Amino acid sequence: MSQCGTHPARQSRAYARRFLSLARVSRLRLAEARKRIRQHQDLHAFISLTEEEGEGIVVAVKDLVDVRGTVTTAGGILLPDEPAKEDAPVIKRMREHGCVMVGKANLHEWAFGVTSGNPHFGAVRNPHDRSRVPGGSSGGSAAAVAAGLCDWAVGSDTGGSIRIPASLCGVVGYKPTLGTVSTEKVVPLSPSLDTMGPLAPDVETAARALESMSGLEDLVPRARPGLEEFKLAVPGGWVEGLDQPTAAAWARVSAGLPEIPFPDRRETAEAGRVILFVEAAAFHRAWISQFPDKYGEDVRTHLIDGLEVRGVDYVDALREQRRLQADLEAALGDHDAVLLPATAMIAPLIGQPDVREPLTRFTRPLNTTGHPVITLPAPVSGLPVGIQVVGHLNQEARLVAVALALEKAWQAD
Repeated sequence: MSQCGTHPARQSRAYARRFLSLARVSRLRLAEARKRIRQHQDLHAFISLTEEEGEGIVVAVKDLVDVRGTVTTAGGILLPDEPAKEDAPVIKRMREHGCVMVGKANLHEWAFGVTSGNPHFGAVRNPHDRSRVPGGSSGGSAAAVAAGLCDWAVGSDTGGSIRIPASLCGVVGYKPTLGTVSTEKVVPLSPSLDTMGPLAPDVETAARALESMSGLEDLVPRARPGLEEFKLAVPGGWVEGLDQPTAAAWARVSAGLPEIPFPDRRETAEAGRVILFVEAAAFHRAWISQFPDKYGEDVRTHLIDGLEVRGVDYVDALREQRRLQADLEAALGDHDAVLLPATAMIAPLIGQPDVREPLTRFTRPLNTTGHPVITLPAPVSGLPVGIQVVGHLNQEARLVAVALALEKAWQAD
């Protein structure tokens, strides 16, 4: 991972260069953002707003992350009702790169769900159709970006929580390689899988945002290669059960791409599911025993399910995680990226049952392996459809270049 030099003068010059670069993505002032947020309160995109002042890139922060002066709720009602005294490291880094935090974005309770139907702070609504979910768990972050309430937003992704809402809301979501962004002072869901990343209106903004979150540099290439310069494929045997709008979009973007052998999708997803459920249950074990009524029904059920997983199955899943990561990296081979639908369906209606599996079907396996993924809006009319662009481990700049080329090609369609 490329870092700024430790010499103070070199470090200051590096920050200045990156601030000027990031400033190009700023579209809003804080006062304008707050006005727009008030005008769109029906989206339930925010849990709280900051009292920050100043100029800079206006960012919404998923309410898992400590931001000084604001209460961190994690979308639940069990954490102390006290403002954080210090920023999480990721927020400190973002401030050094010219970001100001407008507020804490709503989410699925405890980040453990895919709809953002939060029972405590209101169900987040999809800006494209307010009768539909925005996806989760970073639903407030995605809705805020899609509605133009911020320049970009911080999300987290443990089973698809950046990529699912990016797909359903028609924005760009970037889940970098596992471990790229600090998760210190971020309320955990599953520490072995939790990944921080941005949601943004376009690929370049997402890449600049990740630079500010992580310390990575030069993710956006000066020269923009065309799509014909990249070797792309689709994973054999992975894509099935799409609804009609998603199937039509997938047929369009995958036409002519070869299928390549890939690790079994279900096996890879199951290892990640076991890890997630056990680690989430371990974090919540005392609370779920003492205060079960302070959880929404779906999250309470998932946590109880996690408590019932055998320890030997958890250990096996961790062992499988390492193997599956190596197998998927080998399967990518000399391809620059593979494409996948982000979800198997467009945004479901609020309250529609049985949507968890169709929404996580193609995302959860890539949390198990930790591979970087950028989700892009497909070139469709009607409700958004997202396409995942899956890259090699720790090759973020290469993945950004592919995503930029796809974005340009699809916008020209």
